[in-house]
Amino acid sequence: MTLSIAELLQTHRGENFSLHERFLNSQMVKVLKTIGYDRVYTKAQGPYLYDDQGNEYLDLLSGFGVFALGRNHPKVKAALLEVLADDLPDLVQMDVSLLAGLLAQKLIQNTPEPLTRVFFCNSGAEAVEAAIKFARYTTGRSRILYCHHAFHGLTMGALSLNGEPIFRQGFGPLLPDCEAVPFNDLKALERALQERETAAFIVEPIQGKGVNLPADDYLPEAARLCRKYGALFVADEVQTGLGRTGRLWAVEHWGVEPDMLLMAKALSGGFVPVGAVAMTARIMDKVFNRMDRAVVHGSTFSKNNLAMAAGLAFFTVLEEEDLIANAARQGQALLEGLSALVDKYEFLQEVRGKGLMLALEFGKPQSFKLKAAWSLLETANKGLFSQMITIPLFKRHRILSQVAGHGMNVVKFLPPLVIGAKDVAWIVNACDQVLADCHQVPGAIWDLGKTLAGHALKAKQTA
Repeated sequence: MTLSIAELLQTHRGENFSLHERFLNSQMVKVLKTIGYDRVYTKAQGPYLYDDQGNEYLDLLSGFGVFALGRNHPKVKAALLEVLADDLPDLVQMDVSLLAGLLAQKLIQNTPEPLTRVFFCNSGAEAVEAAIKFARYTTGRSRILYCHHAFHGLTMGALSLNGEPIFRQGFGPLLPDCEAVPFNDLKALERALQERETAAFIVEPIQGKGVNLPADDYLPEAARLCRKYGALFVADEVQTGLGRTGRLWAVEHWGVEPDMLLMAKALSGGFVPVGAVAMTARIMDKVFNRMDRAVVHGSTFSKNNLAMAAGLAFFTVLEEEDLIANAARQGQALLEGLSALVDKYEFLQEVRGKGLMLALEFGKPQSFKLKAAWSLLETANKGLFSQMITIPLFKRHRILSQVAGHGMNVVKFLPPLVIGAKDVAWIVNACDQVLADCHQVPGAIWDLGKTLAGHALKAKQTA
């Protein structure tokens, strides 16, 4: 019997939620149904998703940054089909891969100067795990510093560097000798470093949870302090890297040269998981310092031909379509268009970001009626107002977005780098309309707010 994926999809069309409810995470199904995100998507192209009713949606999640090129880019598909058609030897293990060598060469040609070696893995979390191990072995120290509100992944080592308590609860004890310092606080960082027990400081140049930007002197000075006290400076660019912020790497905005640079997500071209750690020769040569240590760290599927081809195709598209410049241009237009709404609407406090990584932060209004409505939601659950933005954006304007972190009134936009002026106008106009509705109290959107508050209070009572 021949397997036909097309026939399977057609036969079981619409069973997405029932299958997940029975065999996967039923709570995720409950969440999606509660907030009205239970769509059946049947097609995707570029920055757009299409449901079984033919409706077009603008995806501002990009699979959490995976789809920097949009979905189903023809040049990435062509590269993968070529690999499959050529029957190449793959994962021989007692061998070295040509495609892996070529992608490593491409990466080093495009990373800060001190970085000359690459380790491949399958994900951002795996890149973080590798960085922890490499830093400890290279320095002979054990402590790893990270920032409050950081997100570095959900495997055990990466989770130990996670600054959001909700992800950590119940999974301890976590990796020992990991210490959090406040983001953007150089004095706190130096106090921790000056004990000379730190192997590495691992930091997102722009924090994904909340889209928190550093002060202009923070990252350069943090790197200098690390070198002063013998620690490695590690830039986690899993989400900020590969063109997202209008530069190839976010650290370029501040002229920072890390000892290790972590990447994943977009490098996949949107098809095959791949992660990497670019590092100095000193680190690579210290960890793999003898022939009997050639296999002390690895990842079985990490250099598979499809992943390597996807990474090479990603760079081809990024360069040929000038997507870094497009991210800077469209990101600036989006930042300006959304920032113009701050003076127009009381709830909107700030719009911030770089390139196509943006956040809208909401806060307590001044007028009495709006203040009372705000307090109702905040009493039920901190950060609930953000859902009153994302849900109407999705249901009324077909824009898929997310709250930027647990318990915060920040909405995050992470569009594909391929969006154009039409999409920017779509986003700004939709936000304008949703915010206008939020300022009508009472109103239909506040009926949604009462429903959300009711769910939140019920959840607290049953917790």
